[in-house]
Amino acid sequence: MAWQLTALVMTITCLMLFRTSEQSSESELLQQLRKQLEYPRQLEVWNNPSGNPCYTQPTSVVTVTCEGDAVTELKIVGDRITKPPKFSGYPLPNVSLSEAFVIDSFVTTLTRLTTLRVVILVSLGLWGPLPDKIHRLSSLQVLDLSSNLLYGSIPPKLSAMSRLQTLTLDGNYFNGTVPDWFGSLSNLTVLRLQRNRLKASIPASVGKATMLTELALAGNNISGEVPALDSLVKLEMLDLRDNELDGELPDMPTSLVTVLLSKNSFKGEIPEKFGQLNRLQHLDLSFNFLEGKPPEKLFDLPNISYLNLAANMLSGSLSSSLTCSSTLGFVDLSTNRITGELPACLSANLNNRVVKFDGNCFSADPEHQHEANYCQQPHKGRRSGKDVGLVVTIVGIVLIVLVLSLLLMASNKRNCQRVTAEQQLLQKQMQDNSTPGMSSELLESGTYLRL
Repeated sequence: MAWQLTALVMTITCLMLFRTSEQSSESELLQQLRKQLEYPRQLEVWNNPSGNPCYTQPTSVVTVTCEGDAVTELKIVGDRITKPPKFSGYPLPNVSLSEAFVIDSFVTTLTRLTTLRVVILVSLGLWGPLPDKIHRLSSLQVLDLSSNLLYGSIPPKLSAMSRLQTLTLDGNYFNGTVPDWFGSLSNLTVLRLQRNRLKASIPASVGKATMLTELALAGNNISGEVPALDSLVKLEMLDLRDNELDGELPDMPTSLVTVLLSKNSFKGEIPEKFGQLNRLQHLDLSFNFLEGKPPEKLFDLPNISYLNLAANMLSGSLSSSLTCSSTLGFVDLSTNRITGELPACLSANLNNRVVKFDGNCFSADPEHQHEANYCQQPHKGRRSGKDVGLVVTIVGIVLIVLVLSLLLMASNKRNCQRVTAEQQLLQKQMQDNSTPGMSSELLESGTYLRL
């Protein structure tokens, strides 16, 4: 009986020692992360009497959530300046962490917290290429590294994080292509890659991410046509603003609430199917090359509150019987080629509705409209950003060639003048030194020899 009691005591003691060791290990790793982050002031709260960040009170900028002594959530929001005007991959004073910071070592420490499910590290000055080893956080559901100075390609091994639900990398300097691993992340619901330097096209595999509710790729250099999105039956927010996308607008899933496609090069007509997006509240198609008559159903969608069609090439006239939804609070039709009368629901100040329509050929407010013949002329179209860039490049090359040619001509002229002056000087010297009675012609011919 005594030996059984002894064994029980030893077992309990070992468990307590293991738990204490585990607690110490997790706490030490967090303190090591704090050191690698160069002791940001937000983490001063970790200086609690227990020495364990798990016991600190969560705030809006720092949260450590633990289950038992295992860290499951780490949230740190710093105050480093985001998106500096000039960043070339090297540390910047007061913007990034110092030269002593090594992103690989930092991520290695982070991945030793194996029970993490949520990692939010925002505006901390992290810089460098994000290491592939981040995928070792196999339990991760939320990863937010926005507003740092991370660059290079988005690690391909992120596709191995099968439990990942939210990936936010906004406001960095990633400069590869849009990842083509959507089919591997079956649980992904939110993807935010805004304000980076991503290029190429949106891969067709995006249609396989059927759990997506939010897709935000605004502010990149993404080009080409948008692939089919109608399979994304849970998608509520689509933000592709300020890219280089072209082609016609794709069919959209009826689940959408917000669609932001401004400042691209979309062409063709607005699909009639947009008039079936009954959940839509916010639609921005401004600054594109869209033509034709805008679908009148857009104005009467049951939940629409914001409709921006400005700076396109829309034409035709709107029906006088056009109806507007009672929820519609803002409409912008300015800088198009729309003619005729402004429908009553857009001309009256109903429900504090804001309506902008200058730069068309409406009969209303002629002071801010074009003459009717302007809107009847064939569309010459605006040049896309790519076309303008090409023209500027060609003109620049021509000017450089012209300047170089002028410089070369000036140089040749100076050389010719110098040679002529030297010849004249030589001739004068020969005349001065010539033997009396010898003509200069004879001297120049070289037929006279001294004896």
